[in-house]
Amino acid sequence: MTIATTHYSFQIPGDDANEPTDRFEDAFSPRIGEVRIVRTDEAMDLDMPGAFEAQMATEMLITTLFDLLRDTRLQPVADRLTWGIVHSFHKVAEQLDGEGDKAARELRDMIREHDGSEIANATLEDAQTLCQGLDEAREAVACMRDHAAEVYRVETGRPWSSPRGTLASSKRTASVIAASDFLAARRNRRNEAHAPSGPVVIFSGGQVWADHRQVWERLDAIRTRIPEMVLATTAQTKGCDAIAAAWAARSGVKVVAFTLERWRSLGRRAGFARNEALVRLNPAEAFVCEGNGLQSHLARLVRSAGIPAYFLKATDQVR
Repeated sequence: MTIATTHYSFQIPGDDANEPTDRFEDAFSPRIGEVRIVRTDEAMDLDMPGAFEAQMATEMLITTLFDLLRDTRLQPVADRLTWGIVHSFHKVAEQLDGEGDKAARELRDMIREHDGSEIANATLEDAQTLCQGLDEAREAVACMRDHAAEVYRVETGRPWSSPRGTLASSKRTASVIAASDFLAARRNRRNEAHAPSGPVVIFSGGQVWADHRQVWERLDAIRTRIPEMVLATTAQTKGCDAIAAAWAARSGVKVVAFTLERWRSLGRRAGFARNEALVRLNPAEAFVCEGNGLQSHLARLVRSAGIPAYFLKATDQVR
């Protein structure tokens, strides 16, 4: 069988068909020398994959499968298979992020206990190399994940979204040579990732929602008015919150995911306490899609606080 590859030159609208996007150029440009991403391996002095080649290969993983199954009896499962491909990128990015956090904690302990010996210096250099390598790999895989998610959206007309957490990816900082400087830069970057400083826009909506285009269009309009916005969501894994998370990934907007874990001990009141916490963020704007009683409660809080807001009813969806 010859597999069609008619979509090899597929490009997200606005991209130059012969050049990688700035995101790929940044994520696949090596800025450090030797790296390791597995602590038991020797350090590697190899090039990164080409940025354009990585972008094209990511697109082909999705589009070739759609081409293969299109107009066949397996076409109905194409979106499920390609969703899984995007999710595999997402899981590996998450794993690398967790491994990088662990390596950074170990490096911090080494700096604190450093005795100035040659052995300690060599161990410290190895640990820093691991930290840098894991960060670099995570940014590259997250870049591929976000691009695959956008190709999936263009192919299916629906956004891809993670079953949990946020898709927003941080920009890689310039590499730092000194271990202590590297950790300080990493801590600052991660603090910004976890406690963004821009104007907050709060968002919530029902878990059953079919029309993602209106949600994306409204979020686009908000971002036009508030370019540095940070999106705070109620972090549900399907429906409106998942649609908003996918929009944030496409748009490069940072997300603060307000899951219920922090308020779980409050029982049935947990969701209402979360709404109150969202309003206490002093948001610049709110966007609430109709859902259940929690969305109605949030809408009342937003109105009472005088927060500029947009409310979308379920009956306003274009199906």
